[in-house]
Amino acid sequence: MRIKNTSIPDVLLVELDSFVDHRGVFVRQWDAEQWAERGLGPFVQDNVSCSEPGVLRGLHFQKKAPQGKLLQVMHGEIFDVAVDIRESSATRGQWVGVHLRAGDHRQLWVPPGFAHGFAVINGAATVHYRCTTPYDATDQHGIRWDDPNLQIDWPVVDPILSERDAKLPEWTP
Repeated sequence: MRIKNTSIPDVLLVELDSFVDHRGVFVRQWDAEQWAERGLGPFVQDNVSCSEPGVLRGLHFQKKAPQGKLLQVMHGEIFDVAVDIRESSATRGQWVGVHLRAGDHRQLWVPPGFAHGFAVINGAATVHYRCTTPYDATDQHGIRWDDPNLQIDWPVVDPILSERDAKLPEWTP
């Protein structure tokens, strides 16, 4: 496994080792000891999201119990975005966007204190993500996907949003 930095030092791209032979491919997606040695986790909850083409989920975050997330695409392709909303961060208000595809054997680490969202591109997508704290519906917050304060360069123009996501507020830095 290799860890690569992004433009925001705490958001990491994890490149997994893959072993290919005439039968196919083998990839270790998770090894608690290896991930813990690199400061990722501990994780308490796994989620799977299945989305149609053009869907945009997010930007979501929790305030009282911020979630760290380790994401990997199992089917399809997404543009995954992490926005630093930590009060005392030097990169507050900055975002990182990464293309993740099934079969690329990459994961994105989004640390606690970030808003997170993704847009589905090139067909439907299935996303698996591990979280460092449980989901709490009473602590769920969000930022409008097209917030002019953030200027995220999404690869979709008119995304399909949930009713809730369509009503999210702009971010107040």
